[in-house]
Amino acid sequence: MQISEFAVWLIVLLPLGSFVVNGIVIRPFFPRNERVAGWLTILSLAVAFGLSIWAFTSVNSAHGPIEFGTHEWMSVSGLTLSIGILLDPLTSIMLVVVSGVSLMVQVYSQSYMKGDPSYIRFYAYMSLFTASMLGLVMARNIIQLFVFWELVGVSSYLLIGFWFTKPSAAAAAKKAFLVTRLGDFGFLIAILALFSQGNEMLDIPTLYALVGTIGTTTVSLIALGIFAGAVGKSAQFPLHTWLPDAMEGPTPVSALIHSATMVTAGVFLVARFFPVFEAADYTMEFVALIGAFTAVFAASMGLVAHDIKRVLAYSTISQLGYMMLILGLGGYVAAIFHLFTHAFFKALLFLGSGSVSHATGTFDMRYMGGLRKVMPWTFTLMVIGSLSLAGIFPLAGFWSKDEILAHATEVNLTIGWIAFSAGVVAAFMTAFYMFRVIWMTFGGEYRGGAEAEAAAIRAEGGEPPEVNGQPHLGESPWMMLAPMLVLAVLAVGAGFLANPPVDLGVIDKHEFGHFITENEAVFIDEHAVEEAGAAPTFNWNVALLSLTVAGAGIFLAYLMYGSKKVSAEGMATRARPVYTLLYRKYFMDELYEQWIVRRIFYGGIVRASDWFDRSLIDAANVKLGVWTGRVGRGLGQVQNGQMQVAGLAISVGVVASIAAFLVWGG
Repeated sequence: MQISEFAVWLIVLLPLGSFVVNGIVIRPFFPRNERVAGWLTILSLAVAFGLSIWAFTSVNSAHGPIEFGTHEWMSVSGLTLSIGILLDPLTSIMLVVVSGVSLMVQVYSQSYMKGDPSYIRFYAYMSLFTASMLGLVMARNIIQLFVFWELVGVSSYLLIGFWFTKPSAAAAAKKAFLVTRLGDFGFLIAILALFSQGNEMLDIPTLYALVGTIGTTTVSLIALGIFAGAVGKSAQFPLHTWLPDAMEGPTPVSALIHSATMVTAGVFLVARFFPVFEAADYTMEFVALIGAFTAVFAASMGLVAHDIKRVLAYSTISQLGYMMLILGLGGYVAAIFHLFTHAFFKALLFLGSGSVSHATGTFDMRYMGGLRKVMPWTFTLMVIGSLSLAGIFPLAGFWSKDEILAHATEVNLTIGWIAFSAGVVAAFMTAFYMFRVIWMTFGGEYRGGAEAEAAAIRAEGGEPPEVNGQPHLGESPWMMLAPMLVLAVLAVGAGFLANPPVDLGVIDKHEFGHFITENEAVFIDEHAVEEAGAAPTFNWNVALLSLTVAGAGIFLAYLMYGSKKVSAEGMATRARPVYTLLYRKYFMDELYEQWIVRRIFYGGIVRASDWFDRSLIDAANVKLGVWTGRVGRGLGQVQNGQMQVAGLAISVGVVASIAAFLVWGG
């Protein structure tokens, strides 16, 4: 049975309804029944997830997009705005991923956020965020998509700054909001440029059909504007600086925003407007280069970070770079496949980081250690997530990462080999920093947790951060472990089941590629269509290379942080300039905040504008007022009511008129 339009709208309306009820009813009138807010959000997302599965199976059965039509929203001076649902393979996959991961995070949060004084507000914000993301992925009209795009930004601002009494959290929320606005400005310009080509261009399926009628220069500028929005939301270089600071929010927020939802919105945006990028000149190559650079650039910073969530944040930026680089090379299937698998193991890792923080009271790995003995379940699940992220056979990350690297080798361009080389280097770094996390967190002996961190900060004259909850050195509750177990199963099997290299009987070889390419209007890339239809042989050379590189990264991490046969401190000392460069994040924050914002903007542009306003504009207004007053007083002497003065003025006027006629009148 095919899903109805009303049922698809319910996928958005249910979490939106839980936001309204939690915020307007439960929080002001039933604050003591706070657990109801959590269960209401969980119930709404469970139903939304079930409906998303129904939407997915309906699209699969229909072998392509399901058409529901549009509904007129408003019509003003020739601008007709309509809303509707674009239910195609890309939408159906995103609905399942977003609602499924969000459901696991909300269940986890019931235990993690227990006792927080703003528990109800947390679930209200989470409901709004999930509804916004679901509305974004199913939007048919670009204006409709942009509305939900901005709602995602607003709700992420609220969640990152959830503990707004902490100055660091408030600053991180403002930073995320402002940096992503820079990219959104480009997206808005692209929308205006599309509207200039005709009102009908705002309808996404119509845009697919008519993109060839737009001039090459115009479509290139539109594609760059769209990509600017994607760079901001997906934290690609140079707008990546907000994401590590966004770790100031609660861990479930990090798991939701940085796994399947907000940060993948940029990748989704490029995939949604894939025909626009294909029609543009050199834009695809630009996307690939930015993605390749970001993959290595972000991974390098993860090598030295001490905060476990910041390591995962840099990892997210790097993996999003993987997706962007392969989209730029035309690998639509590979990009969406990696987005699909990445959501599960990255959400698992973030929830695992929350589990160890729940036990130790800190996110600083320097004060952890020895947790394998007291947290065996969390240790096992974190290892599974790390292996999948590192691309180790046969876990999900192996299959999707191999698709990316294999596709890069088949692009007969120099940029393909640049992207492949960047992918291999990033794969080595990924394996190293993730198993650095594993050995620093779970290996060796316990190093004191929050108490040791607080003592070290006080010894340096600082004030230690407030610890949320009561740390206890033991395994997390089952309410937290159960969602992690579900995500671990998906981190192991999702890749192989979705895109097996051999026929399984029940699941056809390269079934994922067949499904995602069934929307022919979106999927233009000929190589990927051939890949999905012909089911090419598995590239064992690339697979063995990526496994070797990842294995080398894991082994080096073991030598430095496991067996400690290689001194990490000694290497940092010998390569102090490089270590400082990585630890200070290439001084990008200093460049933006100290130089561009404070010195150039406030110290230069703002001061110059202030001087111009006071010295020129205000001075001109003052002088104009003085001159006007003087002229008025002079004219007032003429109009004083005396007949002789009036006669004199008339005589002077007549003489002046005659003189002017004689001089210029010919």
